[in-house]
Amino acid sequence: MPSHPQESDRAATDPVEPVPEGAVRHPRGDLPHSKPPPRPLAAHDKPGPDAAGPAPAEDEYATAIQELEDRWRRALADLDNLRKRHARELQRERTVERSRTAAAFLPVVDNLELALTHAGADPGAIVEGVRAVRDQAVNVLEVLGYPRHAETGVPFDPARHEVVGVVRDPAVEPGTVVEVLRPGYGDGERQLRPAAVTVAKRE
Repeated sequence: MPSHPQESDRAATDPVEPVPEGAVRHPRGDLPHSKPPPRPLAAHDKPGPDAAGPAPAEDEYATAIQELEDRWRRALADLDNLRKRHARELQRERTVERSRTAAAFLPVVDNLELALTHAGADPGAIVEGVRAVRDQAVNVLEVLGYPRHAETGVPFDPARHEVVGVVRDPAVEPGTVVEVLRPGYGDGERQLRPAAVTVAKRE
């Protein structure tokens, strides 16, 4: 078999580089491995925006979203406060209106009590006194915005009248109010109740 040359033989045949004077020659096989110098980063090798944290645009979006959420919460709080304030004001207005209405009827109550104290007097005077109290109460309702409707001989108006009966009366035009059985008070949206009437009908 062919014999492989020994390390000593290869060393003898390999050319030997001259060693400068004063330099230390390392034994063969123990030469230090030097690393190539680092390659400078090219423009396309630079770290991306995600390497150092979020991009400035993302920070702006997060700040804008936070501001919108704060404004939304403040708007909800303002709306809730407005609703509560409106409820308080509405309750206060109702209380004031009830007090005003009750105070307007106090003189009517006083006159009724005065009429009762004279119940043993002349019956005719009692009737006149009750009629006067009735007129006073009707006037109070009118001042409050609820005028009385008890007219006869007027055309039937479904917005102000409620038909509770019909009669045959040749002397009256059909559809005319013949009798008012119960007066009505108020008009339109401020109507307390329509007048209960009987109406003439055609033959």
